[in-house]
Amino acid sequence: MTAVSSPVRLTQFASGGGCACKVPPDELERMVSGLTSGREGGDLLVGLDNGDDAAVVRIDGDRALVATADFFTPVVDDAYDWGRIAAANALSDVYAMGGTPVVAVNLLAWPRNLIPFELAAEVLRGGADVCAQASAHLAGGHTIDDPEPKYGLAVTGLGDPEHLFRNDAATAGTPLTLTKPLGLGVLNNRHKATGERFAEAVAVMATLNREAAQAAMAAGVTCATDVTGFGLLGHLLKMIRASGVSAVVDAAAVPYLEGARESLSTGYVPGGSRRNLDWVRSHVETTLSDDELLLLADAQTSGGLLVAGEVPGFPVVGELIGGDSASIRVR
Repeated sequence: MTAVSSPVRLTQFASGGGCACKVPPDELERMVSGLTSGREGGDLLVGLDNGDDAAVVRIDGDRALVATADFFTPVVDDAYDWGRIAAANALSDVYAMGGTPVVAVNLLAWPRNLIPFELAAEVLRGGADVCAQASAHLAGGHTIDDPEPKYGLAVTGLGDPEHLFRNDAATAGTPLTLTKPLGLGVLNNRHKATGERFAEAVAVMATLNREAAQAAMAAGVTCATDVTGFGLLGHLLKMIRASGVSAVVDAAAVPYLEGARESLSTGYVPGGSRRNLDWVRSHVETTLSDDELLLLADAQTSGGLLVAGEVPGFPVVGELIGGDSASIRVR
């Protein structure tokens, strides 16, 4: 952990931070309830129904278009790192559907009279470098003048219509695998409050989910999602509710970043993490403390994949069980 050296602390220009600034899940579900394009079904393979990570439309027999957009306020003070993290997070939505990103466009909101454009250029450079790492074209985008900085990507990818990862494809008796450690929300909240830099957290957030998705596809997985603003418990709830199953989470098997528990104990908990726990609590059966549950509900930014299936090289953190009550037993 080292002090931030930049004279401009980008996190101080944001009311929230990263995926913790997402609209709370219960409010979001009410907002989009009943919203349709008027062309549901047919070639639209994945839409709004089950809270999947991206939309999927069939192009022809063995090709489907995967489309998503994701952006957020600064999660770290370093402009280049923020660009890398935001890009990895947006690209993750395509990987979480079993697709391959092909092209992305920038989405940038910038307070032009408050923060030098040199830092905006660093944000865009970070995004470009991660897109290059993903072998995805980055071609233009859209910018606006905004009092609060925001950055992300709209991403288009390709997938096989018969080999997608869907929220509604989980089956009882299947293990649950998590491909990145938790604790990003509390560490990012601490970074915003104190200026301490957590190099491991930055590295995890900037890491693409490409290899994890490829390993899951090779293992024959049909159901996965990425763990972002709604936390492990929130994204798991969406999965089991869509699939008509329940789940068991082994809290002791869940990996955490160094410093996450200490940050929680000293009060660096994002409001989004508390809202996540409030939302899932009625579905959770446990004797564990609220501190443990807050870590499991912690709002992640550019988190890993939660996979319904065993993926070699990554920890199994629970299993799916029968029952259509969409309950989560945390032990």
